Amino acid sequence: MRWFLRSKIHRATVTEANPDYTGSITIDEALMGKAGFLAGEKVLVASLSSGVRLETYVILGQKNSGEICTNGAAALLIKRGEKVIIMGFELADKSIKYKNILVDENNKFVKFL
Repeated sequence: MRWFLRSKIHRATVTEANPDYTGSITIDEALMGKAGFLAGEKVLVASLSSGVRLETYVILGQKNSGEICTNGAAALLIKRGEKVIIMGFELADKSIKYKNILVDENNKFVKFL
């Protein structure tokens, strides 16, 4: 068994950073659906602005809001306005077809990559 990339949101912009929340990353429900993420799923978040990488879990955001919000400790590492890549992985015995989506500056779906 190996870990394979399953879902990816590429070049999302963090719209809010809330250190007072318990933790996680809030993602627009429409983007979650396009990329194949589920609420509560563990994700790797990489900042294209600072190079920081962190693991957290997904919280469902308002549909079509463009919301990408780092919460709790993640908000201290990845701030509002930073560009990020959000990745989910799957343990499988063979390569899987993954969903990789590109978003615009307002976190609206542009295309599958």
